[in-house]
Amino acid sequence: MTQQQTNEGTALEEKESQAYRSGFVAVVGRPNVGKSTLINALIGKQIAIASSRPETTRKAIRGILTLPHAQLVLVDTPGIHKPRTLLGQRLNDVVDESLSDVDVAAFVLPADQEIGPGDRRILQKLQEQYARGSYGDSADIEWKIPVIAVVTKIDMLDKEQLVAKMIEIQQFANFAELVPISAKDGDNVDELRDVLVDATPVGPQMYPADQISEESPEDTIAELVRGAFLEELNDELPHSLAVTVDSIVYPDEEFSLEIDGSQLAQGKVTVHVSLFVERNSQKPIIIGHHAEHLVHVKKRLRTPVNRIIGAKSQLDLHVKVAKDWQSNPKQLQRLGF
Repeated sequence: MTQQQTNEGTALEEKESQAYRSGFVAVVGRPNVGKSTLINALIGKQIAIASSRPETTRKAIRGILTLPHAQLVLVDTPGIHKPRTLLGQRLNDVVDESLSDVDVAAFVLPADQEIGPGDRRILQKLQEQYARGSYGDSADIEWKIPVIAVVTKIDMLDKEQLVAKMIEIQQFANFAELVPISAKDGDNVDELRDVLVDATPVGPQMYPADQISEESPEDTIAELVRGAFLEELNDELPHSLAVTVDSIVYPDEEFSLEIDGSQLAQGKVTVHVSLFVERNSQKPIIIGHHAEHLVHVKKRLRTPVNRIIGAKSQLDLHVKVAKDWQSNPKQLQRLGF
């Protein structure tokens, strides 16, 4: 081989290594392990609501990260769990659907928690979908796609504890990569981004560079409202709150409108939102004394909603009852599940 051929081969290899990459990355894990927080950290903006309460995410939310050399579509899945209601079963179905056609799986495992039955249940789902041939010992699994362990909350351990945890996790499932991070502190988030890019195949850009989510404005606002109430109420309300955006009204700037007895501010976009609980006794919990919870949530979301709408806006919140909606197929369909 001549020197010119060698140089040409090297140049071709460098060109291929710099080829544009794109792919879908499913972020999986037990409920309340920080999947949404991780995706928000990777994107650099809030895409999915993050809460200390389990089962916060109820659908597959796609966050889009566009870099000069790659585009990652991050799928924030509901936490896989043993369902207690029809809603819980449908959330698990969402995860199955999300895993059906992805290029990379990122398995979130908190450093400060023991590997438990929930993690083994997720591993089994991944094995059923992506293990090559028959599998026995989890440590010897061969994967059809890169399955990467994202070890979160490393700020909770000292160096010696972290090394022991990393060894334990690698023995758990023969991961393609182990990436320790702290989404809270931003530690190693850039390194994780690079690992995910390297794991995705060469492919074209799939979304416009300025698009960061597949969610519609209505869906995004509904999730923001639900997340705000989860934080506002802490543990006061059972996990039985559903939120829908019924309409976004752009009034004529020369007039103020009155809808359902609510006076709309002149020139403001009004977002009509319905909040559903399962029993009448739960309505006062949502509303609060002198409607304090409604007021707090409206103030908290004023700026985020304005950014989504692209104009000054106001939330028009109405609390309604959909009896036992978590176990009622018709109600679930009505609420988008």
